[in-house]
Amino acid sequence: MMRRLRQFLAFWYDFVVGDDWRIAAFVVAGLALTKVVAHASVPAWWLLPLGMAVALPLSIRRVLRAERKKAAGSSGGE
Repeated sequence: MMRRLRQFLAFWYDFVVGDDWRIAAFVVAGLALTKVVAHASVPAWWLLPLGMAVALPLSIRRVLRAERKKAAGSSGGE
């Protein structure tokens, strides 16, 4: 029983968080901010797309930096 529960939770963690926990954090923050703004009777549909428009380039930049660093480290001195 515990094994199945662990597998179930591991699936959902991998599904929601995936490769980059920062994107998941941006989504959660965007949803929370959207809820707060919507309760103030202000149209809030644009907040989540705006958050993702900020989060995705930051994530891509971080991955590209890591790849460049790895490539520079592996090709040095050969």
